[in-house]
Amino acid sequence: MRPAKAGVPRGRTDGVESGNGSHPRRARPPTASEELEVLLGYPWPFLGRPPKHDLSTWTVTDDWPNPVPVMEAEIDVFEQWFGDLFDELFGPGD
Repeated sequence: MRPAKAGVPRGRTDGVESGNGSHPRRARPPTASEELEVLLGYPWPFLGRPPKHDLSTWTVTDDWPNPVPVMEAEIDVFEQWFGDLFDELFGPGD
């Protein structure tokens, strides 16, 4: 058994665990779920199945203007990314 290093007490309680004696290991930081549990006071994510949502209580609101304004730059982006698909579905543009 090796003698303890000078200045380092046995049985540390400062969050640093001694490994093989060459380098001290730090305790791992808490996970996001563990931090949320501390903040909320209950485990997150919840254990078990998620609750079923009653879709009959949902309200859908369509408050978009008619027609929806679209800028030329947005059309260019869609044509660049989906041009091949659009040509396949609707035929080549003239």
